[in-house]
Amino acid sequence: MRIRPALAAVSLATALSASAVPAAAHAADRAATGDTTFSDVVVNGGKDIVLGLTTQRTVTITWRATDPDGVAKTWAYLWHGPNTDDADGHLPLYPPPGTCTVSATDPTTSTCTVSFGVDAKRDFHHNGLAGTWKVLAEAQDSTDDWTDVDVAGTAQFKRYATLKVNASPEPVRKGRTITVTGRLTRADWGSGVYTGYRGRPVLLQFREKGSDTYTTLKTVTSGSGGSLKTTTKARTDGYFRFVFAGTATTGPAKMAGDFVDVR
Repeated sequence: MRIRPALAAVSLATALSASAVPAAAHAADRAATGDTTFSDVVVNGGKDIVLGLTTQRTVTITWRATDPDGVAKTWAYLWHGPNTDDADGHLPLYPPPGTCTVSATDPTTSTCTVSFGVDAKRDFHHNGLAGTWKVLAEAQDSTDDWTDVDVAGTAQFKRYATLKVNASPEPVRKGRTITVTGRLTRADWGSGVYTGYRGRPVLLQFREKGSDTYTTLKTVTSGSGGSLKTTTKARTDGYFRFVFAGTATTGPAKMAGDFVDVR
């Protein structure tokens, strides 16, 4: 199924009265007969979009649309799910046409952009929405032929992660054992709180006082509730921190180090 974005507002009113599924999933069938091709589709400058519980972001999609008859209007918007008929996410809800510039050397090609707001609290109501979203690109040429491509590009939405760290005792004698504890959590869009992230590899790093460089000492696996605990030997004054690289659904995290005075 498909919907022309220009008709989205009308279809959406009917769709929302029936269910919470986005308007694109309730679209009327239509033939896409145009010859428009889409290229150089980039979302958010190619960077992951990491959202906490109440994060508000502006997301930009850029693309090129080429049609032998010239491009009259074109759209690009994001959807999530197994297919467009069963999409459980649709951004933006009312897709505006892109702002386009026709190439000075090729009148069949337009370079386009569209920006829209994303609100984690409003748009991401369950954790299954983390991961890969697809870009649906659509265009109307100068003869009113329409073309659409379900997956013209992709974007990554991830849950925001946090880390805590505490190194003790402090001060400590040189050669004694230091215990480093902490916790890895991530945004739970369903419950609206940060919850522990268990079973994840986290790096313990150390930076000597007066240095700008952290060195990895070991890898620690987060336990129940995202808990982190390990030990190391006290050698010199410096800072301990945990670093999490992130996953396909969760963003990376690191924090300022906790200082330990070694005597």
